[in-house]
Amino acid sequence: MPYYDDLPGRRKPPRPASPGPEDGYRPRGKKANGPAKPPRWDNKPRFSEDKPRFHDDKPRRRDDGPRFRDDGPRFHDDKPRLRDDGPRRREGPPPPGRPERRTPPPPARPPRPAPPPFDGEAPLPRENLLAGRNPIREALKSGRDIERLLVARGDLSGSAREIVAMARERHIVVQRVDRARLDELSPTHQGMIAFASAFRYAQVEDMFALARARGEDVLLVILDGVTDPHNLGAIIRSAECAGAHGVIIPERRAVGLTPAAVRASAGAVEHLPVARVTNLARLMETLQQQGVWVAAADMQGENYLEVDLTGPLALVVGAEGEGVSRLVLERSDRRIALPLAGKIDSLNASVAAGILLYEVRRQRGWR
Repeated sequence: MPYYDDLPGRRKPPRPASPGPEDGYRPRGKKANGPAKPPRWDNKPRFSEDKPRFHDDKPRRRDDGPRFRDDGPRFHDDKPRLRDDGPRRREGPPPPGRPERRTPPPPARPPRPAPPPFDGEAPLPRENLLAGRNPIREALKSGRDIERLLVARGDLSGSAREIVAMARERHIVVQRVDRARLDELSPTHQGMIAFASAFRYAQVEDMFALARARGEDVLLVILDGVTDPHNLGAIIRSAECAGAHGVIIPERRAVGLTPAAVRASAGAVEHLPVARVTNLARLMETLQQQGVWVAAADMQGENYLEVDLTGPLALVVGAEGEGVSRLVLERSDRRIALPLAGKIDSLNASVAAGILLYEVRRQRGWR
């Protein structure tokens, strides 16, 4: 019989049927007398749990259910998992007779508190603010007085490192702050902001020159730790009215000639020199070597009416509450006090300075 490919138009002959028992065929081997193989649709597990089939001799179970089942665990932590059947909340109106469930709105978030001021001091005003590297560099080169330089935390690049070095050479306070603080003051800060003084500072030698020009014994006012600009302005105003020759303030932990202090002085800074020094204790030693007596206002001192305040004198006034620092008290020649008859144990710094200054003028004969 020729092959079917060689006969065009002819189909492949049908395959002969396999012989069966009716044809006298009987299979040989174990299958001859063994049980018949069960059909695959009987829903029995393929791998029986009572007969292991793996090398570790552990029973295995066929997974015939969905991937996520409610009827038993499937994961290594032996925790049941739920099948994800879509959103649980019913969409659309609720069924009749059932009230609509409304989720209460989330509670309102409380307003964010304002950031604390720098180092616990009163925040500096935004007047006379210099933002950006070039304005600050030019102000330092021109010799303009800078109260404080704020620098963002992090590594300093070339120009910023140069500006910080120039500020430290001039003994300007350099403070590292977060960049968010600078963003609140100016959006174009370039990593640093400076606060310029509202008035130019003088030198201590200028005060001695003013006393010699008037032909009087020098009278100075030294402020230790006064951080309120209004108190500073009031003391400058009282000192100028009492005929003092100058006011001296420290560079750190004290307020400078800010716009608020200049306004509180009512123009007295135009006629009275104000100097700023690095170390008050060292300044007091220099004044004592030049023959100037240093008297500090202290509650444990002598009555100011019984103390001789004539001659070259420097009055030291401290902040309200803290008073004069311990080191400055130890370096002072005398301690004077104002008697108090009320229940409050201290006076305002500007009031105390005004009383002591006019007592000095009284003992000098009002000349």
